[in-house]
Amino acid sequence: MQQNAYPQLYHISEGRFSCRDFSTEPVDPDTLTAVMDIVRLAPSACNRQPWMFIIADTPDERAAVIESYPREWIKTAPEFIIACGNHEEAWHRPHDGKAHTDIDVAIAVEHMCLAAATLDLATCWVCHFDPAIIRKAFNLPAHIEPIAIIPIGHPAEGVKVPVKNRKSLADIMRRGKF
Repeated sequence: MQQNAYPQLYHISEGRFSCRDFSTEPVDPDTLTAVMDIVRLAPSACNRQPWMFIIADTPDERAAVIESYPREWIKTAPEFIIACGNHEEAWHRPHDGKAHTDIDVAIAVEHMCLAAATLDLATCWVCHFDPAIIRKAFNLPAHIEPIAIIPIGHPAEGVKVPVKNRKSLADIMRRGKF
């Protein structure tokens, strides 16, 4: 395997995990800005960049996020980033009309997660939430869809990267036809 081809990226990817226990240490605003600056560089279909990211850190905003995903662990995150897709700006494949909103936002969010990992921050994708609560709490217009909530912060003391059970390259890669 070519782990040595991109040692830094391999190390970051290997260390990135879905954290569900955060410390009480706040995220430095400049560090959060640095993470978001990497998000800004993410590619998108036809460079449409059909995304918006809402930093939810006030008590009312946090309460709305927690209400939308009522699992105890999420309360430990000091910050939440709501990844939204703009359906009016997204590229649509002309052959079948497939919107690339979710794909483009996913690429940007993973840039976010990897950038956070390089700065010793932890993240978790949360997609199982009530979008109506988020839509109402943040006054989102109809063409803006909340796609994911990303809790972000420092992992709690003692939290370790779990053992990852990943498929082998042979299981996920093929050349040519099925």
